[in-house]
Amino acid sequence: MTKDDRDLLELLKEELLFLEQGGYGRSVRTPSIAKSPFQDSLTCINYGYPYRAHPCNECHLTDFVEAKHRTEQIPCHFIPLNEAGETIDDLEAQENQTKLESTLKEWMRARIKELEKSRASTQSQNN
Repeated sequence: MTKDDRDLLELLKEELLFLEQGGYGRSVRTPSIAKSPFQDSLTCINYGYPYRAHPCNECHLTDFVEAKHRTEQIPCHFIPLNEAGETIDDLEAQENQTKLESTLKEWMRARIKELEKSRASTQSQNN
């Protein structure tokens, strides 16, 4: 059950901006260390903790993960990102950072659009 009280729409917008600004590119200081989508950004409820202070099922992103993958070590890496069902886990295995980032951007843009549309509809019903 999600316990993250942050706004999902704002989280996705910030994550998209982070990605568009090269957030998952290799660091000049530590180029041998790959950055992990979602985990190495403020989107992760455990960002900055040397250990997992919060279980992943408290994260908003868990809602996008199929039930069979919610017990994975990094459940958000099993979100189906496109019609082919590719996940971050699949795309990382292909070692194609450009494809990973473009697929992730498209997924986030689609979720942002859905959330904005849903909120606009709810707001117009309340007025």
